[in-house]
Amino acid sequence: MSATQDNAAQLLFPPNVQYNNLRLYTVKFLSACSAGAAAGVLGLENWLGFALFVFSTLLTSACLYLKCGGRPAKFIPGGWWELVSPGQENIFSFVLVWTLFYGIVHVYD
Repeated sequence: MSATQDNAAQLLFPPNVQYNNLRLYTVKFLSACSAGAAAGVLGLENWLGFALFVFSTLLTSACLYLKCGGRPAKFIPGGWWELVSPGQENIFSFVLVWTLFYGIVHVYD
């Protein structure tokens, strides 16, 4: 079983993996910032804002899963888990953009 995984790992070309990881990070970052802006403009508070972040992460992961042809492990080491995990820096970016847009739009409410 592990020999099969080792053989599959050897088929990944490191420059392509690096490029895919960079694009994946960029898409996740833009998705988190867009969700934060939407949560701030809509005036979502508490768990509703984080629910929008989770929904945005899952939707982005599903789109990337379809883009990979249902086989993310072929393009990204870590496979499905790497698509679904939001990453700590994206959570912080979401909260930053959320509070920024909430403060700009709802300052006099």
